[in-house]
Amino acid sequence: MDQYSTIISGFGGQGVILTGKIIARTGMEEGMEVTWLPSYGPEMRGGTANCTAIISSDLIGSPVVTEPSSLIAFNKPSLDKFGSRVQEDGLIVLNSSLIDDCSTAESNNVIPLPVNEIAKGLGNQKVINMVALGGWSKASGKLSLSALKKGMKLTLEESGKAKFVEINEKALEEGYEAAKEESLASTT
Repeated sequence: MDQYSTIISGFGGQGVILTGKIIARTGMEEGMEVTWLPSYGPEMRGGTANCTAIISSDLIGSPVVTEPSSLIAFNKPSLDKFGSRVQEDGLIVLNSSLIDDCSTAESNNVIPLPVNEIAKGLGNQKVINMVALGGWSKASGKLSLSALKKGMKLTLEESGKAKFVEINEKALEEGYEAAKEESLASTT
């Protein structure tokens, strides 16, 4: 695998930073080179947040990415800011619960997932990030669902949040399945 970069972006409180940490941790567990670079807006909750995660089989020269391989966008401002920067034929996983117009992402492989509705169905709105990450796993094929579950579990356990592992595993699975269905729908 060559270098694969992902920007995750949304409002503070949507799990943006944690999502990037899990991608990086999972890559490490899989023996890859990784970088993770968070960026916070003026507020942790409610302000904007984004991060870049890079996974690679080779050394990574810089954590700064101008043209990411993929984007996970949790809201319209995030898609507007980063959508045009994604590599041509790159991947964009977007939260169709909050984004109804994805015209800024026309040259890309776009996977719209209603992550808010899926999370609500699981009984926990805070897992929208894991729903999106599961969808990203299926659509990108860069990190397997089982590897992401392991990376997520390790990340949560180390931060004292082991009690949330089970619901986050379910969210990853639901996102993965939703992306599978979206991929099938777009090919027919």
